[in-house]
Amino acid sequence: MAKLRVELNSAGVRELLKSPEIMQACRAQALMVAGRAGDGYEVSEYTGKTRVNVSVHASTREAYKDNLKNNTLLKAVGK
Repeated sequence: MAKLRVELNSAGVRELLKSPEIMQACRAQALMVAGRAGDGYEVSEYTGKTRVNVSVHASTREAYKDNLKNNTLLKAVGK
């Protein structure tokens, strides 16, 4: 069996990681997690220097306390 050598195009990978399609896929996952977590959690997103970034965080005091006590976000990711 011959060895297969794959060489990545760095500029192409960088472009892909900052693309709207990747942002859309990440946003969809984050919205699913926020939906599982319940009320008081919201999604934030931005395009950084090297890639898109999407996060879910507690936006209310009640959600913050709930997450501290029950690890709500961690459990929502694991479902």
